[in-house]
Amino acid sequence: MSDTAKQPGNGDGAGAGAGKAPARQRTRFPGISSRAYEHPADRSALVALRKINGFDLVLKQLSGMLSERSVRLAFLAGSVRTSDQQFRRLHEICREAAYILDMPSVPELYVTLDPQPNAMAIGMDKPFIVVTTGLVELLDDDEMRTVVGHEMGHILSGHAVYRTMLLILTNLAAGLSGIPLGTLGIQALIAGLREWFRKSELSCDRAGLLVGQDPEVSMRALMKIAGGSQLHEMSTDEFLAQAAEYDAATDVRDSVLKLMNVIGRSHPFPVVRVAQLKRWADGPDFAEIMAGDYPRRDDDRDASVRTEAKASADAYRESVRQTADPLFGLLRDFAGGAADAGSKLRDKFAGFAAGSSDGAGSAGPASDGSGAAAPGSAEGGTSGPATPDAADDGESRPGTA
Repeated sequence: MSDTAKQPGNGDGAGAGAGKAPARQRTRFPGISSRAYEHPADRSALVALRKINGFDLVLKQLSGMLSERSVRLAFLAGSVRTSDQQFRRLHEICREAAYILDMPSVPELYVTLDPQPNAMAIGMDKPFIVVTTGLVELLDDDEMRTVVGHEMGHILSGHAVYRTMLLILTNLAAGLSGIPLGTLGIQALIAGLREWFRKSELSCDRAGLLVGQDPEVSMRALMKIAGGSQLHEMSTDEFLAQAAEYDAATDVRDSVLKLMNVIGRSHPFPVVRVAQLKRWADGPDFAEIMAGDYPRRDDDRDASVRTEAKASADAYRESVRQTADPLFGLLRDFAGGAADAGSKLRDKFAGFAAGSSDGAGSAGPASDGSGAAAPGSAEGGTSGPATPDAADDGESRPGTA
């Protein structure tokens, strides 16, 4: 069961709850696995990578190529590390988030001067979190808690580890750009990585919600990142209406433009993130986790790659089914028409085979004894115009968009 009463000790380890208890009592999730909140597409990739023995060791060896120690020293020298004496409230929020997600340790949190609102989790051996002054000035404490929880989600999922590895491989592949068609392969790799990055952001929006435990606050934070600090001029309901309008579009040309706009992005657009987060918050998964029903880290090694891959395909199929986008509507119609045509073709051949078998034997009631079909019937088929099958149930729709 989830824990709302247990108080942590004074250390930073998992046994100590990795921090102090939140000022406002929030549900804690002892031993929670990142699989509890990960988007299916993100989770299936991570489960497959975790299955490879020695994979993390290889990553840590590769990480030396990017000089993680140098990056940390740069922030240590040029930014402000939170503590009981510096940005104390942010330090408390960081410890609270680590406590709620039962992190193995409390990551260091740095504040760096930058008017652009942003946050990031960096590192492999000892990941740390960086937030900009623009973000600190933009969000209140509750909203900041969801952002810190988001970055904790990246660390708990191992995104920093795998992103670092993929960045290394991408840089190495860039050296092959002089080879004919080499650029095409690199661009395909980058496109695939960005799609995974975008799904990992949706995963960690969920982690932020688990830390803040207030969907309205999580959506409000994303809205302010999109529109600034004048909250009195904004409405989450209207922002969700924007999300619905963006999803629906009005023209297939808009659908194509949306796909082109997102190709170069590492993060989904704010309206997409808000809509996805609300859908998850209103669904059964969030309620089950809050009630203490969630996967544990101890069972991560037993997770099935096949099961997670199927869940990923199902998620893409469901997203295609739910969207009001006209392009995906055409894909649904095409898939439904293809399935309908395939079903009719199958029935036609099945009926033909059955009719041939009947003609080779004794004549039935519909035969004149010569094996010819009786009037009004086709070769094992039916007369008259074909009638459409029942509406597609979604099982035959394409699994990816």
